[in-house]
Parts: sequence; structure tokens; C-alpha cells
Amino acid sequence: MSVQRVVSGTPLDEGEEKLNYSLRPGDFKEFIGHSELIEKIAIAVRAAKSRKEQAEHMLFHGPPGLGKTSLAHIVANEMGSKICATSGPALVRAGDLMGILTNLQPTDILFIDEIHRLTPTVEELIYPAMEDFQVDFVVDRGAFAKTIKMPLRPFTLIGATTRAGLLSAPLRERFGMHLHVEFYSHDEIRRILARSAGLLDVGIDDEAIDMVAKSSRGTPRVANRLLRRVRDFAQVKADGVVSGEVAAAALQMEGIDERGLDKLDRKFLRTIIDYYGGGPVGIEALAATLSEEVDTLVDMVEPHLLKIGFLQRTRQGRMAGPDAYAHLGVEGGGPADDRQPTLF
Repeated sequence: MSVQRVVSGTPLDEGEEKLNYSLRPGDFKEFIGHSELIEKIAIAVRAAKSRKEQAEHMLFHGPPGLGKTSLAHIVANEMGSKICATSGPALVRAGDLMGILTNLQPTDILFIDEIHRLTPTVEELIYPAMEDFQVDFVVDRGAFAKTIKMPLRPFTLIGATTRAGLLSAPLRERFGMHLHVEFYSHDEIRRILARSAGLLDVGIDDEAIDMVAKSSRGTPRVANRLLRRVRDFAQVKADGVVSGEVAAAALQMEGIDERGLDKLDRKFLRTIIDYYGGGPVGIEALAATLSEEVDTLVDMVEPHLLKIGFLQRTRQGRMAGPDAYAHLGVEGGGPADDRQPTLF
């Protein structure tokens, strides 16, 4: 998409990532939510640390913005080890990975974000590194080619992906722990917002926190982004204190309603209802009608609508759910009336 969405779980730019870094929890005690997941990781990490061994290789998978990178940094902090962070698209050649692997110290963490986007050459180099802590590096070509086995110091590979289904089976099977990071509950998002507001020194009341939490799609990154937008609005338009009324005005200006839907979400649903009688309709037809890419709709629009029951996927195509009609103020499956979705 040409326009970046405020409610997207992906980072908008490097500046936002730097701000988010200051809000990241430093250890398991500071991490809010996912208590069972945290306990499972904590037991594995503390057991490995007590044995003075590297932790098991871990694969975090789930939608963007839920804290996969934060968890990797927490594992490194709890292990007392350094973390080397990179991403799948950045590792193009085998030499790119070789330089990283040979510099890792015992029990260090190698974190690869979007690991499903590794090239086949780099992926094949990772297999022996994960299993035997050595790499088979081929030098020269043709008749002069030879393989050099290079030992590595024991390390932990932590992979993060938003599309676990795209990982090859050999790579997926080499991870000892497969950890699914799910969306957060409303109460967990409220607690995250309260913590972030304290770190950012934002004066905000409970009503405003509740409003922002409802619009955050169960995603901490979106919650923190909306908190900063609401804070900026309060500083310019109000006295700097975020009340429920101020938060409502700020969210309305961003075009975000109480279910976390933005203009594209509502346009997507209205297209299904107005143009295709509520569905079913194929995703290609929707993409053409909206002048959007299919991947954009599938990856950035549909997940939240499916999660809250506003969208249904069938073999025949997409259908608008009954709750979508009520939210948009549309009677049944007929033409839309003049009523608009409820904004704050």
C-alpha cells in the first residue's frame, strides 16, 4: 500500500522502532500477558543457564506487533548473553551468515526476523550450524572445489515469522521449541498501555486507556502507536492530559472506530455488502474493485476482521458477517443506508 496504516502491526519506520525499544520489557517479570508462554520459555532458559549450556533453538510465530522481537531480547537478557539481530531478507549470500556465526560466543543468541524469507543457500548453511554447531563452507569452484568444516561455538537460534506455513519442513523441524504468540486480551492491552504511559510520562485516565485498548486490535505495537498519537493530540488540542473525551477526538481524527477498524477496513466490508450483496465474493474481485493488491488484503485487512467475526471465508469466497452489518449500520444484506459506523 502507498499509505501506511496506523492500525497495522508492522512498524511504520525506524524512528518508531527506536521509540518502541525504550518501551520493551527487560525480563520475564516485566512482560505482560501470555503467562503460559512466558513460563514455558522461562523454564527452558533458566534450566539451560543452570547447566551453563545454550538454550534450545526457538521459533516464534504469530501476527506482527505481538512482541516476538521483545521475547528474543528477554531470552538474551535472562541468559546473560549477547544478541545478534538480523532478518531473513538481509541474509542474501552464505558469506553474510558466515560472518555472523563465526563471531558468536558460547550461549549467544542469533535472532533472525522473518526467517521464512531466507534464501535456499543460506537456509542450507543453517542446518549443520543448528544441529552440529559447524558449517560446511565450499571454497573454489568446479574441479578445485572443496568443503571446509568450520566449528562454531554453541549458540541459540531464535527465529520469528509471521507466516510459519512458508517455512520449509527441514528448517521448521530443527527448532526445539515452537511458540505461537497470540493476540492479547483487552485487559492485557490495558495493562500494557498503563505501563507505557508511565514510561512516556503521559497523564491518562482509565476511560481513555479503555478507549485506546478497544481500538488496538489486541496488538501492543498498535496500542503504543495510538497512545503516542493520543498524547500528541492532547498536547496540542488540550492541556496535555488525556481524558476520555480527548482520546475519543484523537481516535476519530485518525479515522479509527471502537472496534479498531480504519477507513480501509470499513471500505473493504462496505464493498462486499454494497457491491456484492454481502458475498460470497472472490478475493481477486475484491482487490480489483478496491484497487489494492491481493496480498495487502489477505495479510493486512482480513486477519482482524476474521478475528472479530466481521468477515467469513467460505469455499465460494468472502462474506460479511452479521456483526459487520450492525457495526456499519446496514440493514440486512440490502443497500447501505446513510448511517455510519460508530466513532468515538
